Amino acid sequence: MIYIGCHLSVSDGFRAMGDRIRDLGGDTFAFFTRNPRGGSGKAWEQEDLEGLISLEKEGKIGKLVAHAPYTMNICSDKEKTREFAEMCFSEDLGKMERLPGNYFNFHPGNFLKQDRDQCMERIADVLSRYMKPDQTTTVLLETMAGKGTELGRTFRELSEIINYVDPAVRNRLGVCLDTCHVWDGGYDIAGDLDGVLDEFQGIIGLDRLKAVHLNDSLNDLGAHKDRHARLGEGKIGLETLKAVVTHPALQDKPFILETPNDMDGYRREIALVRQWMV
Repeated sequence: MIYIGCHLSVSDGFRAMGDRIRDLGGDTFAFFTRNPRGGSGKAWEQEDLEGLISLEKEGKIGKLVAHAPYTMNICSDKEKTREFAEMCFSEDLGKMERLPGNYFNFHPGNFLKQDRDQCMERIADVLSRYMKPDQTTTVLLETMAGKGTELGRTFRELSEIINYVDPAVRNRLGVCLDTCHVWDGGYDIAGDLDGVLDEFQGIIGLDRLKAVHLNDSLNDLGAHKDRHARLGEGKIGLETLKAVVTHPALQDKPFILETPNDMDGYRREIALVRQWMV
């Protein structure tokens, strides 16, 4: 069995998100730690956090997958952007400790006109400086589609970043696999899902695969464009997405829908995924 949910707005608070996902039929969700396109964020009230934590302790909600803002580019070629990214990472990682035991997911970044390897080392340096051996939060690097100069298109790139990180905190690092991104990145999960997961195991290790973004793609395999589609309305297809949901190597993990939907659409997709789990 997996946990299934979608992205929710934090505007009404944390307990409200827990109640909303349960109303939608889900048992996990994702949220942005601050405005996804900007720098501000809603204050986290402790009483509100405790309301969500109580749902987790009761087993009604599984692990959550918080998401860093899209503007957090640790390896930017602009100093102010890097400073902002480092501030976001350090502050938001600290905030996540107030929701202990969950995941903090981020896009590795864009290296633009810089040296790729140096940028991966820069990412690892920031992770090494702000992560702590005793933190309860697991930081997740997301698999990317490879648009332009995105880092994280290949399992090898993610592995290299992980290996650059201080060994003292490396055990608090994982990966979020996005089905649209890996498909657009060139991994044929429709034609050879077992082979893709075997490759992940050989390069990174499936023990680091902590969460899944479950999306279809509007693009052909290897397009490097990153355009999400509703389940069954893209080039990956329902048969493959069902195989992902039910794959033995991916059980007991949070699956987050990032499909272009309203809440009724997410309700339908959550119900569909639950049918696959029977």
